[in-house]
Amino acid sequence: MVTRKTFNVQLRKSFRVESWRLRGQRFIVKICVALFGFAWLILAATTTDASSTKSILVLGDSLSQGFGLEPGEAYPMLLSKKLRAAGLNFQVTNASAAGGTTEGGLERLPAHLKRKIDIFIVELGINDAFRGLPVDEIQTNLQKIIDKVKARNPHVRVVIAGMRLPNYAADDYVSAFGKMFADLAAKNDAALVPYLLQSVAGDPSMNLSDGIHPNAAGQKILAETVWHVLEPVAREVGSREKLESQ
Repeated sequence: MVTRKTFNVQLRKSFRVESWRLRGQRFIVKICVALFGFAWLILAATTTDASSTKSILVLGDSLSQGFGLEPGEAYPMLLSKKLRAAGLNFQVTNASAAGGTTEGGLERLPAHLKRKIDIFIVELGINDAFRGLPVDEIQTNLQKIIDKVKARNPHVRVVIAGMRLPNYAADDYVSAFGKMFADLAAKNDAALVPYLLQSVAGDPSMNLSDGIHPNAAGQKILAETVWHVLEPVAREVGSREKLESQ
C-alpha cells in the first residue's frame, strides 16, 4: 500500500528527474545554437574572404612557365608571394606552356575564361618571331587574346610583358617586333613591362645551360621586373573593390 508520504517522496523524485532532464535538454539546445552560430560565422568569413580574393591569369610561354624549374620557382608564383607579403589578396593562375605561341594561346584561352579575371598578364610572341611569323600576324593574335579576355571581363586590367629579339641584325623585323608591345599597350590602355628579360638575357649566371631560359636566380629578377609594373595595378584593383563595397 502506497502512503501519502511515500507518494509525495516519489513525486518529488520524479519532479527532480524531469527537472534535470529539461535542464539537460535546454543545455543541449544552447550548445547546438552556439555551434550553429559559430559555424555560420566561419562560413560567412570564408565566403567573404573567397569573394574578396582577386584573380590574376598569366598566359605565356616557357619563360613564364619556368622551363626546367620547379613550378614554384617561376616568376608568376614568386609574384603570388609578393602579393601576399604586400597584403594584396590575389590568386595567381599560371596558364603558361613551353613552346607557347600566340595562336596556341588563343586555343588554350577559353578554358581559363570560365572564371573571373581581374588582372591579365600576357607574355607571348617570341616563339612566333623565332618561326618568322609576320609581326602584323603576331600583333593580330595578341589583340584577339586581349579582346576575348575583355569580352568576358569588362573591368580587367591588362599587363603586357614585352620581349625583344636578339640584335643579330637591326632590320625592320626586329624593330617592328620590339615596337609591337608598346603599340598594343597604348591601344588597350594596358600596363607595359618594356622587356621581361631585362638584366637576365645574355647573363650566363642567370640562365640555364641552354643560354635561353632563366634559371631560379633569373626568375627572381623577372619577378622583380614584373612586380614594378604589377604592384600599382594590383593596388588599384584592390582599392577599386573597397570603394565599390562602401
